[in-house]
Parts: sequence; structure tokens; C-alpha cells
Amino acid sequence: MKTLLEIAGWVALVQGVGGVGNTLLGWWRWAHDLLIVHRLDVLAGYEVFASIALAVLGLALLGTAGALKKGRAS
Repeated sequence: MKTLLEIAGWVALVQGVGGVGNTLLGWWRWAHDLLIVHRLDVLAGYEVFASIALAVLGLALLGTAGALKKGRAS
């Protein structure tokens, strides 16, 4: 069963990578409104940096979930 940290980590990672891809490369124009960095007006002009930070946060959450899962196993 997936933990809450794993789910939040994957969501943040997908949002971050999708935000970078959409902002820099123009990918996923149909999904523009699904990306959180484009929906928050406070991030206007900082979409790339916010997306990178979101992807890094996702990796950190996934790493933490993995470390916690490994700690429970031993």
C-alpha cells in the first residue's frame, strides 16, 4: 500500500517535471491549467523555478518515504 508521502512525492514530481516541460518546451499545452505553477498567480514569471523546486520536493518526499519504509523493515 502506498503511503501518503509516496503519493505526495509522485504528485509533486509529476507537477514539477510537467511544469518545466510545459514552460520551457511548450509540451502539454492541453494540460496547462492542470499544472499548479500556472494556476497560482503569485508564481507568474517564476514558473520554471517553482517547477524545479516542486520536482526537487517530490524527490525528497519519495526519498523520505523510501527511508521510512526501509527503517520499518529492519
